[in-house]
Amino acid sequence: MVTVYSTSWCGDCRAAKQALRMLGIPFTEVDIDQDPLGEQVVLEANQGRRSVPTLIYGDHAASMSRFSVVKLRIWLREVGLLSEAAD
Repeated sequence: MVTVYSTSWCGDCRAAKQALRMLGIPFTEVDIDQDPLGEQVVLEANQGRRSVPTLIYGDHAASMSRFSVVKLRIWLREVGLLSEAAD
């Protein structure tokens, strides 16, 4: 399952979660303002940057800052969660 590391105030986070829902991709959410361990995961995944939303699936992580559905779809295909046929 995809984990979305986000904050409550982040518009890109809301957009990413909505797009995941529309694509039928299940996810869990971690609010890094409320979870210091989640914040640490984000910092490690993004070379010390507190970049949200950050999506993690298995060993794959990606910052979706400056969110776009195209960027999300590319990442989902790379990690094997979306087929070319879904486009």
